[in-house]
Amino acid sequence: MAKCEFCGKDVKFGIKAIVDGSPKRVYACTRCLRSGKVTRAN
Repeated sequence: MAKCEFCGKDVKFGIKAIVDGSPKRVYACTRCLRSGKVTRAN
């Protein structure tokens, strides 16, 4: 099972996000996405 890389919660999907200035695929839960802990790469 995948875990959110920011809070440790179980997640079902991965997203493409900006990590250290470059786009990378990470696992992030919806709460971290909404709270702004994750910057999505569009």
